[in-house]
Amino acid sequence: MERMASKGKPSPRSAVKPLSDAQVAQLAARHRLVDPTHEFPTGPRKANQAEINAQNPKATKRLLAGVAAVFRASCRTRAWGLEHVPEEGVFITAATHVTMFDVFVPMMSLFHMGRRPRYMAKAEMAKWPLIGKWFQLVGMQPVERRSGKARAIEETSIEIITNGRPLTVWPEGTVTRDPQKWPMSMKNGVGVIALEASRRLGRQVPLFCAVTWGAASINHWWPWPRKNVVMCYDNRLDYADLLADQESWGDELPQEAADELTRRIRVRMTEIMAEIRGEQAPDGYWDYRTMRRVKDA
Repeated sequence: MERMASKGKPSPRSAVKPLSDAQVAQLAARHRLVDPTHEFPTGPRKANQAEINAQNPKATKRLLAGVAAVFRASCRTRAWGLEHVPEEGVFITAATHVTMFDVFVPMMSLFHMGRRPRYMAKAEMAKWPLIGKWFQLVGMQPVERRSGKARAIEETSIEIITNGRPLTVWPEGTVTRDPQKWPMSMKNGVGVIALEASRRLGRQVPLFCAVTWGAASINHWWPWPRKNVVMCYDNRLDYADLLADQESWGDELPQEAADELTRRIRVRMTEIMAEIRGEQAPDGYWDYRTMRRVKDA
């Protein structure tokens, strides 16, 4: 086990190797890889114009152009599965959080697919120089971490969905602390949001895992030669069985159901990341609370 640096952050020895061209070629042989830095990368489709018009279209267009330009300059970004993104209706995207850089991949990709999800992000991002204001303009829902307001955050997220907007969340809550950069333990808020929103809408809200790998190897002061970054936007994750007895839930949904859905998300994310990396995932997962690897339940 690699020694951990102070404040729970991985030590410099945990640096990862770039995603190789050979591995990307193997992925391309199994999947249709597209460039998500361009509009409608999977081909012509209907953009959700109502969402676009409702979310500061001019500011969004500028931010999107800037993000895409940075990605084209610093890495070779590819994705598969974006055809799963619905053209209409609500859905939830649960995304991995390996670096701060790769959180832009699902955001950019979904925007280029003609959707404008709201997204939960730590409140500190709204104070970042220059781009903090843009984050707020293009759908950021600030999250005050360690504030004891988890239920209020969940309720806000549920209302976003029940009011007709898609939502993107990073269920790990912060960048992974796994020394090998695999998905770590997750807060069960994503399970609460999906299950409760589904109960209120009377149908299962589509839930998709978005897994990104490759950005951890980028030196942002000198990113050249450009590194490979690959994202999978997975098939819809079915959790109908967890909604089967929703009529008996009462005022509060059972935490066991939220825990189980969250576990399924983590497991599926790990499976996808193993495919992207071309590696076998470790036995167990990294527990953020204890800062050690534990066996899966």
